[in-house]
Amino acid sequence: MSELTIRDLRDTDVDAWSELYRGYRAFYLLADDDAIVQRTWGWLQAREYGLRGIVAEDEHGELVALAHLRLFARPSSGALGLYLDDLFTSADARGRGVGGRMLERCAELATESGATIVRWITAVDNTTARSLYDAKGRATSWVTYEMDAAFVG
Repeated sequence: MSELTIRDLRDTDVDAWSELYRGYRAFYLLADDDAIVQRTWGWLQAREYGLRGIVAEDEHGELVALAHLRLFARPSSGALGLYLDDLFTSADARGRGVGGRMLERCAELATESGATIVRWITAVDNTTARSLYDAKGRATSWVTYEMDAAFVG
């Protein structure tokens, strides 16, 4: 995509961002949930939890991609990293270099923030995205785990 602007999320992007974010959630087979969309938008607008949103805007002013980022401490190296929580490109913009440009902007933002690395995860079967990720980054030997939070009650 020749005419592409990657910029920070703006208050006026709410509708276009919401559509992209719903597309992201649908891609990962997550339920369409207004409360989650609104909560995430609120976090991005307030930069709660260090969450920052960037978007790619095409030559017509349409948003075609989103990314959500946050800094994290890396105690083992005494450095900061930039975590890419979400990256999504609209179906009609895929295969046109948008994802690669978004990753490059993430690397620039990491450098600007004093971070030494950009880190993210993806689904093992997300082969299209993984081919881009393999070209821009490197898969690690680490395995991701998660555990439900314990509730007292």
